[in-house]
Amino acid sequence: MARIQIAFALAKAYEDRSDYDEAFRAYTLGNQLKHQTVRYSTDQMHAEFDAQKSVCTPELFTAQAGKGFDAPDPIFIVGLPRAGSTLIEQILASHPDVDGTLELPNILSMAHKLRGRKQVTDRERYPRMLHEMSADQLDSLGKDYIESTRIHRDRAPFFTDKMPNNFRHIGLIHLILPNAKIIDARRNPMDCCWSGFKQLFAEGQEFTYNLDDIGNYYRGYVDLMDHWNTVLPDGRILKVKHEEVLDDLDGQVRRLLDYCGLPFDARCVDFHNTERAVRTASSEQVRRPINKAGLEQWLPYEAHMGALKAALGPDCSSSGILRQ
Repeated sequence: MARIQIAFALAKAYEDRSDYDEAFRAYTLGNQLKHQTVRYSTDQMHAEFDAQKSVCTPELFTAQAGKGFDAPDPIFIVGLPRAGSTLIEQILASHPDVDGTLELPNILSMAHKLRGRKQVTDRERYPRMLHEMSADQLDSLGKDYIESTRIHRDRAPFFTDKMPNNFRHIGLIHLILPNAKIIDARRNPMDCCWSGFKQLFAEGQEFTYNLDDIGNYYRGYVDLMDHWNTVLPDGRILKVKHEEVLDDLDGQVRRLLDYCGLPFDARCVDFHNTERAVRTASSEQVRRPINKAGLEQWLPYEAHMGALKAALGPDCSSSGILRQ
């Protein structure tokens, strides 16, 4: 672990000196060492995403409509790490009616329990069992989520849950908490993936330690979000693009608050003045006024981006960001 930390620190030092070739070598070394300590598999990820798409169909949501716990409290912010979710949370948490919490593990833990002990022999037990759950069971799961997260809240009527990986379980969220809000935090794929690759996370996010893995994960995420937007009612999920927040902060703040059913509050525009604990890699950025310093940080490394571009494929080229 010491070698991993030194490699990432050395990479940042080279980057600060604009020695991008040496920085890339050090980032690569740190990621290679870290990759040896995780058990992430792209094939397993695809299998999990495919199970959600094959099981969570329009028929499921029609059959289970009108069930779940009707609390409107949660505002889920989902997506990939380093996609701007902390900024969105800081904006919302600056509103007096919203408590900003943490990357809460409750939905992931719930999904794990629903899978049960037969995770190897019956990988699709969850989400398949969503078809079989009664109104009482769905209502109970929604209530359990609200009660188990209460410890992280203060007294505001709404609260954020910005666990990015919850995008895998939007079908479950919709069924147990039909009035919860769901915000999809999007960022330019090259910026997002590169930022993830150069970040040594405290825990989780095991797909970020290989450029091919992270590019494939991004593609899988986009594909699964397309599925949710197809099978769920129009307007159920709000997509917020990081670059559009930087270009039009006031307009995007109003859009966010409108979606959440909250009145406009100028403190959300002045989010950097809000005093609250932030425990993510973006903790320093949200203490400063809006700026574009984080845009296109991958460009100095473009000569080394072949593997990432290939893994992203059409999701990257269709974004209009690949240089000719």
